[in-house]
Amino acid sequence: MTRVTVILGDITEQAVDAIVNPANKWLGKGGGVTGAIHRRAGPKFTEECYLVGRCETAEAKLTRGHNLPARHVIHTVGPEYGFEKGSEAEILRLCYRNTLHLAKKHDIKTLAFPSLATGSFRYPPEEAVPIALSTIKEFIGESDHFEEIRFVLFSEEIFHLYKEGAKEVLKDYNSL
Repeated sequence: MTRVTVILGDITEQAVDAIVNPANKWLGKGGGVTGAIHRRAGPKFTEECYLVGRCETAEAKLTRGHNLPARHVIHTVGPEYGFEKGSEAEILRLCYRNTLHLAKKHDIKTLAFPSLATGSFRYPPEEAVPIALSTIKEFIGESDHFEEIRFVLFSEEIFHLYKEGAKEVLKDYNSL
């Protein structure tokens, strides 16, 4: 059974098969989590991202982790809240599903997510968290491929939203 954990921490310090980058469409350095990943992973990572090329909204692409403790990085571009003609929730679900499908395809067993789209893309965390958790629950209900899916949250406020949400939505999977 897949173990789902929620921790307060730095995603760039996670020793897992892959971490998820809440990327921009150019897979460029950016700010927030994306900037931290680029800084820690190093210039070869940034170069590989450039070679991979553009990543469309809800798409997922894989690169190596380079100087990160994670072997890989899966990049996904979330919805910009208020700019997706009412389809923000569906796009956010697709970000999680496409990331999980790509991870499974590459036999990634341990995966760490940040809170997708709640930073510079301004998705309200109180709306994003239930989408993230229910999508994970649905996916692992269909496929028990993963050993662990970890949510790594930098903000205490978002950490508490995930922790409380996980107690309800993921009660059968939790090891908080």
